[in-house]
Amino acid sequence: MKKRILGNSGLEVSAIGLGCMGLSFGYGPATDKQQAIKLIREAYEQGITFFDTAEAYGAANEEVVGEAVAPFRKEVVIATKFGFKDGDSRKGQDSHPARIRAVAEESLRRLKTDVIDLFYQHRVDPNIPMEDVAGTVKELIAEGKVKHFGLSEAGVASIRKAHAVQPVTALQSEYSIWWREPEKEIIPTLEELGIGFVPFSPLGKGFLTGAINEHTKFEPTDFRNIVPRFTEENRKANQKLVDLLTVIATDKKATPAQIALGWLLYQKPWIVPIPGTTKSHRLTENIGAAAVNLSANDVKAIDNAFANTKIQGERYPAALQSRVGK
Repeated sequence: MKKRILGNSGLEVSAIGLGCMGLSFGYGPATDKQQAIKLIREAYEQGITFFDTAEAYGAANEEVVGEAVAPFRKEVVIATKFGFKDGDSRKGQDSHPARIRAVAEESLRRLKTDVIDLFYQHRVDPNIPMEDVAGTVKELIAEGKVKHFGLSEAGVASIRKAHAVQPVTALQSEYSIWWREPEKEIIPTLEELGIGFVPFSPLGKGFLTGAINEHTKFEPTDFRNIVPRFTEENRKANQKLVDLLTVIATDKKATPAQIALGWLLYQKPWIVPIPGTTKSHRLTENIGAAAVNLSANDVKAIDNAFANTKIQGERYPAALQSRVGK
């Protein structure tokens, strides 16, 4: 697995990371603990050194990550997050300095580690000045409890305010072939400031793999049930995007998922996508994307094909969309 450095920070990680959210949160019932540990260790054995978790994914998520990576802790980078009341994303944001400190202590304990490699603010808290948030993380870094500071789904103004107090190592936000919004303002800002970019949902919440179609039935607790882009009607309309990817993938002797991830890796050398999965064969498929070499002509063909195809449905319901880009 090739390595990448997130911006100017010097933080080196595998070119593709593993998003661990889906092991216990968001996509239906939690994965069996031993199966989750096995998957994380398989990821490491295949070259992944970057693992993403969060307090908001449930205590079990951090605990599983901590236990799984314990044998090789010093060889990997763990990212986790603070920013929700009581660690519950349904309760809204809470980035009071005391809360940030409490989450850091709890995460250190659950992860069974003495330092958090990358500590993200999960969502910008409109009630707490960004300078106070960045200042608190700066103190945690000085105390040796955190190594790097990150933001998630933050807007340009918040990124600049935070970076002025404590250099931001990485921004984590949604970015993929079918969600290109970051290209307008976010990516140019990150490039200017020397901040790395960690796209989540790089496979369009699974849609770009080709494994989902209009007939797919999601588990009752799967949050895609409330995502406008995943209504049956919109899945049917957006299928042609996957068909385009499939044609390109066949020509490159790859899979649609590998082309989607390869497209992201092509964009900037400081972009590190974190696809998530609960399946061993999907993990291996995603890792294989790091070896897919797309040419400038390949990327141009992908971009042209997508530019001529209107994507149906918003990426979030209104209540969740109101939290991002602040």
